[in-house]
Amino acid sequence: MILRPRILFIANAGPDVGGGHVMRSLTLARALIAKGAACAFLAPPEVAAVLDAFGPDIPREDATSVDAEHLADAATGVQFDAVVFDHYGLARAEHEAVAHGRPTLVIDDLADRPLAADLVLDSGPARVAADYAFFADQARLLLGPDYAPVRPEFAALRQEALARRGGPVARVLVALGLTDLGKITARVVDHLRQRNGQVALDIVLGSSAGSLPGLRRVAAHDPRITLHVDTQDMAALTAAADVAIGAAGSTTWERCVLGLPSALLILADNQRPAALALAARDAALVVDAQDADFEAVLDRAIVRLLSDGATRARLSAASAEVCDGLGAARVAEAFLEIIATPRQPVPGDRS
Repeated sequence: MILRPRILFIANAGPDVGGGHVMRSLTLARALIAKGAACAFLAPPEVAAVLDAFGPDIPREDATSVDAEHLADAATGVQFDAVVFDHYGLARAEHEAVAHGRPTLVIDDLADRPLAADLVLDSGPARVAADYAFFADQARLLLGPDYAPVRPEFAALRQEALARRGGPVARVLVALGLTDLGKITARVVDHLRQRNGQVALDIVLGSSAGSLPGLRRVAAHDPRITLHVDTQDMAALTAAADVAIGAAGSTTWERCVLGLPSALLILADNQRPAALALAARDAALVVDAQDADFEAVLDRAIVRLLSDGATRARLSAASAEVCDGLGAARVAEAFLEIIATPRQPVPGDRS
């Protein structure tokens, strides 16, 4: 039995995919560390940039690129007992080449390619086991928002945040991803500035966000705007907000934990099923950035959030039922159980 397993994380990041893979992997890594594991990230520059801002204390192993071939090569020189993959560009062949028979956890949203996994985590509310029947038929599946990796500080603020929901709108949170795909944050802020009167705007961006220079100029003479760059206080900002406009990615579950009435912007195709499932539950308004009438739909969503208290109350109650914020610990426990289970040695394994 491995008393303190060393777990290697391989996640994707960059201008086209954002930082969400690394952020949710960091949350899971911290949950595993809390249960006694040792964790390290394979860290090409794109991943290292997110770690520098949000996980400087987490060990890392050097890599030159997030490309599949480079990651597999970089992993060959690393000592580890199990591996977590959060990279949609990797599939069964790459998983097997890296893991070489060691226990594997794959974090996924797509169910679109063969996986070599002992455990698959897909937190989408619309996901069912049959979706993975042909892609990960031997894996244990952890499906749905109960397993979403949410940082523990959100669960710690849950009761306080839910107790204050239902009042008028005084603060709007805008959080559309660290990399701000297509400078979407500036477009949303422009709509809000036209609609929100004296309501305060908390704008969350990464330090490399394309919207940041322009928003700094705007914020210099618009006292309603506060910019939060690479913020470490996301839980407090979410708890303090009355409504939000956020990307329909992994931060969706943070807002659900705190019952924050939200409009979700679909910024990538893989976000669409989860966002639409939440809309069907009346747990969020949804705006698709690819729609031809995006600007008009966004404006209508903003008006509803700001002016319709009944809508806010429904969204808050329904979203709070979706996710309790304890998923990371559940996933960590499940993976450590798999790691602790004796396995047949793989010929040629160098571990």
